[in-house]
Amino acid sequence: PSDISIVIYGETGAGKEVLAEEIHNKSRRARRPFLRLNCAALAPNLLESELFGYERGAFTGANQSKAGLFESAEGGTVLLDEIGELPLSTQPKLLRVLESREAQRIGALRPRPVDVRFLCATHRDLEVMTVLGQFRQDLLFRLSGITVQLPPLRDRAGEIPALVQTLLQDASVRAGKPSLGITRDALALLLAYRWPGNIRELKNVLERAVLLATDRIDIQHIV
Repeated sequence: PSDISIVIYGETGAGKEVLAEEIHNKSRRARRPFLRLNCAALAPNLLESELFGYERGAFTGANQSKAGLFESAEGGTVLLDEIGELPLSTQPKLLRVLESREAQRIGALRPRPVDVRFLCATHRDLEVMTVLGQFRQDLLFRLSGITVQLPPLRDRAGEIPALVQTLLQDASVRAGKPSLGITRDALALLLAYRWPGNIRELKNVLERAVLLATDRIDIQHIV
C-alpha cells in the first residue's frame, strides 16, 4: 500500500497486467482510476499526445484541448505496458514527470501537477537495453523502486488446476453454457504442457474447448 514505482518483468501472456491491477486494488489508490497504456501500440507522436495531452491548435487536427493519460488518472495508477518499447525521444519527458510530478500538454505554456503512481510491465531486459543505449539508465532507476519477476506458467504448474477452474467458469458464462467440468486425463495433459504462450494460451485453449464440449472437457476438446 505505497506509491513506489514498480517494474513487472515476465514473458508475454504470463499475467503482468493482471498482477498490476491487483497491486492497484491493494493500494491506497484503489478507488481512483487504473489506466493502462500499451507503449508498443501507438506511434511515437501519438504516444506523446496520449501521455501528456495537448492544447487546441497545438498541431493539425487538434481542434480542441485533450487531457493526457497522466491528468485523467489523477489520484490513481498508470500502467505503462511494454515500457521497453517507449521511444527514446519520449523517455526524458517521462523522466521529468517522475521527478517533478508535473506534466505539460503539447502546446501548453505551463506544466500541470499530476498525482499518479507508475507501474510498468515488460518482457524485455531493461538493464541490457540500457547497456545497448536503447533505454535511459536514469529512467530505469526512477521506475525500478521495486522489481517483480513474474515466473512463466511452466514454472508454476501448481497454479494450473485453479486457473483452469476459474477460466472455464468465465468461458462458460461468455458462451452462454452451464459451467463445464474437466476430466482427469484432460487436466493431466494441461499440466504436462509447457505453455509457451503462458496464461493467455491456456485461456484460448479452454475457450475453444468450452465451445466444442457438451458436458465435460476431455482430451479431444483441447488437442
